[in-house]
Amino acid sequence: MTNQLLLELEPPPAPTLANFAVGRNGAVVEAVARLAAWPGTLYLWGEAGSGKSHLVAAARAGAGAAPFAAFDDADRLAEAAQVEAFDLFNRVRAAGGSVIAAGRATPAALPLREDLRSRLLSGLVFQLQPLADDEKAAALTAHAAARGMKLPAEAVDHLLARLPRDLGTQFAVLDAVDRYSLALKRPVTLPLVREALRALGLA
Repeated sequence: MTNQLLLELEPPPAPTLANFAVGRNGAVVEAVARLAAWPGTLYLWGEAGSGKSHLVAAARAGAGAAPFAAFDDADRLAEAAQVEAFDLFNRVRAAGGSVIAAGRATPAALPLREDLRSRLLSGLVFQLQPLADDEKAAALTAHAAARGMKLPAEAVDHLLARLPRDLGTQFAVLDAVDRYSLALKRPVTLPLVREALRALGLA
């Protein structure tokens, strides 16, 4: 059962705006949604696990055929990559396309070439707010309900305390817990969640 459960810990679904837990980031999500129709530049910054990569990937997937460029982890671009990013940025904007970029700091604080930094500062800049614990709990509870699973509050608290902070991982583990529950024909309780996490090596 342990090996089976480990094999069934599947990667999270492809990032979209629909499966992004918005929290206090409603204005950010609205700006990302408008990006394909409104050519411009959008820069997102925030701490690890705040959803930057999710939104960059969602924007890339929704760009269609329009000229578009996306740069994740802009704070980690090496010198050669910065030159390439600057050139691509200029080509996309000259073609009337959009650019989205993300990093862990504001553009002004990024260790980048001045010309690339000024490009990132030329559009809208948003700081992403990480989900508060109650917002994460609500997201987990809603995800469980969508699978027809009743998740006790103490089980939610236990999952939040033991798992990595990003919701994609938390949802994947919750899905595995659900399959574990169904395989054993036992309801999802705190003892079952603890047992499943031990099987996954996450206890």
